[in-house]
Amino acid sequence: MNQNDILHSLGWIVTGAALCVLAAKLVRLPGIVACIFAGLILGPLTGVLEESEGVHLISEMGIVLLLFLVGLELSAEKFRDVGKVAAVAGSAQVVITLALGFGLSAGLGFGWVESLFLAFAMTISSTVVAVKLLCDKNEMGATYGKIAVGNLLVQDIVVILGMTVLSGLGGSGGGKPADGWSVFWGVLRSSGGMGLLLVSVLLASKYLLPRMFGWISSSAATIFIWSLSWCLAVVSFSYFLGLSMEMGAFFSGISLAQLPYSHDLQHRIKPLMNFFVAVFFVLLGAGMELGDAGDSAGSILLLCVFVLVGKPLVLMLVVSRVGYGAKTAFLSGLTIGQISEFSFVFVAMGVSAGLVDAKILGIVSLVGVASIAVSSYLILYNGQIVGWLEKKLGFFSWFPSGKVLGEGAKEEKNHIIVVGMNTLGRSLAARLAGKGERVLALDTDPNKLRGLPCKTMVGSAEFLDVLYDAGLPGAKLLVSALSIEEANELLAFRCRQFGVPCAINAVDVSMADNLLDLEVGYLMLPKVDGVKLQNRYLKESGVLAK
Repeated sequence: MNQNDILHSLGWIVTGAALCVLAAKLVRLPGIVACIFAGLILGPLTGVLEESEGVHLISEMGIVLLLFLVGLELSAEKFRDVGKVAAVAGSAQVVITLALGFGLSAGLGFGWVESLFLAFAMTISSTVVAVKLLCDKNEMGATYGKIAVGNLLVQDIVVILGMTVLSGLGGSGGGKPADGWSVFWGVLRSSGGMGLLLVSVLLASKYLLPRMFGWISSSAATIFIWSLSWCLAVVSFSYFLGLSMEMGAFFSGISLAQLPYSHDLQHRIKPLMNFFVAVFFVLLGAGMELGDAGDSAGSILLLCVFVLVGKPLVLMLVVSRVGYGAKTAFLSGLTIGQISEFSFVFVAMGVSAGLVDAKILGIVSLVGVASIAVSSYLILYNGQIVGWLEKKLGFFSWFPSGKVLGEGAKEEKNHIIVVGMNTLGRSLAARLAGKGERVLALDTDPNKLRGLPCKTMVGSAEFLDVLYDAGLPGAKLLVSALSIEEANELLAFRCRQFGVPCAINAVDVSMADNLLDLEVGYLMLPKVDGVKLQNRYLKESGVLAK
């Protein structure tokens, strides 16, 4: 397929995805489901979309960036935050769900290899869907949100280990599985390669990357480019070791997660990742074998029930056993009631290796579409569900109350956010903190945040997620010392949106009208204030008449 054909296919993919996402917003479905539906329409239903190697390479880049982003989430600080509940409840949920899923699949008549793949696919939940919806509800900091995220982090590690094992089962080519010795040496080689890769990136994270990124810390755009370069370099090294590209991307993200720039990088990577992932999910829908999967409608229905009801119930029981109350445990379980985008990737790898039939991928895809769609509604309306169960059925009285542990960090409230750590910003942050105010200093350069007597955060105020993380909705004041007109106007708009007073640095008097239209509470005008200060000094010195 030539370049024009690739662009033609991409045009159909982007247009179809955009239209389906727009339609999905009307019923509050996540974009992932909309993209899969777009693929179903463009592929099996109409035959408009022609798949090509070039387009598939683009879609694979989406998975690379997705795993890179997941790796960026796995900082040492987050591991400490999730603590016991991630290690115990997450691991127990994975083991129990995997065993139950295997038993259910075998009982439905699937072979043991097919049952293993189905069980693994059903066990892993979608980090992307769950975290996105928790962010939309602003409940990432809630107790159940922290438990759910901890469980998802454990699952992400499990799926990476599963891919490692699977990469050793690829066979000798032609879609035929390898013999026993080949499997053994393949798994051993993959495990050894994974160990070497992990040690290499962790050493780089400690000794190499801080210096590399320290040189260009003042330029957020350059950090973004260097992070992508590092990701692709580790992906190439992973391929050299005979491992998957996805594994290299995941470990490259882990290595950068330990740096102070990781939080800002997550927000910069997401828009790029969203495009490539959209292509992946459209192609996933386009490649579904609906006819074969349709013959297993009964199995698909039972697997959906297992994912939507059985898996959440397992986590609920496990979480309640480690000391959390019934409501917290229920909400935590409700959050993981879907299968992951990595489930599709894992089963697709099994199909490529000749271990399972394409029919299994079709079944997993249909279960994924259904579970993600239903689970999205359950998460969005979890408060109403809890209220109905408690009021109508007295459901939570059936369980011991339990002591709610580890409520986690509360949202920032009644604090002052100072954006831009230039000379003015640092001075304001220090003076406000000296007066006993709770201050959060925000800047893209961690070097400018050093030595401040207040809480600091690395990030760009142009991203709404960053402002949420900084607690803007609960702040009592935002002060911008930035000298960038567009950024200040955006901050003024966000403050008006959340009803937060703001003081903005207007470098030029011409900026004043726009900022006043945005209801800025106070304008800092260096030129005007400087003239006033000079005039007052001259009068006090007797040079000018008072």
